[in-house]
Amino acid sequence: MEYLTVKEMAECWNISGRMVTIYCKEGRIPGAIKKGNLWLLPKNTKKPDDNRKNNGKK
Repeated sequence: MEYLTVKEMAECWNISGRMVTIYCKEGRIPGAIKKGNLWLLPKNTKKPDDNRKNNGKK
């Protein structure tokens, strides 16, 4: 299985590296592995939904 770093995945998903790290810490990326200070994410992982958006609903 091939892995990408947070920075590489952020570029693929067009979001910040910090947001990818938050997804990892929250356990929202299946198969993510933390090696020391580095998160490794499976290459074929889909971007999790952004729960901050409320789509106009209150």
